[in-house]
Amino acid sequence: MPQSFNNATPEGNFGYHSLFVSALLVNELLMKTLRQQNRPVISYVPRIEPAPPEHAVKMEGFQDVWILRGKYVAFVFTGETFARSQAFTIPESAQRWATQMRQEEDITE
Repeated sequence: MPQSFNNATPEGNFGYHSLFVSALLVNELLMKTLRQQNRPVISYVPRIEPAPPEHAVKMEGFQDVWILRGKYVAFVFTGETFARSQAFTIPESAQRWATQMRQEEDITE
């Protein structure tokens, strides 16, 4: 009997090889691709300001947290200037950022 070119056995059944290939193709279609594979890591560089803005309100119970435009921002005094964090939605996050900045810069106060 001539060999069939559609991966079927001479009896008309599909062989192991064709089922394996079909399973691989279905699996590849169902799997999600990895997104943003070569995306560069962006780290936050703190802004340097001479002082916290006048319209910022100091948060009670926190050492470095201020309320600025409805968000929580940390200001850490680094010598002659203040390092300003990004805006946070939780005051504890801003204080954690300030504590980390103090540890990295070896600031005691």
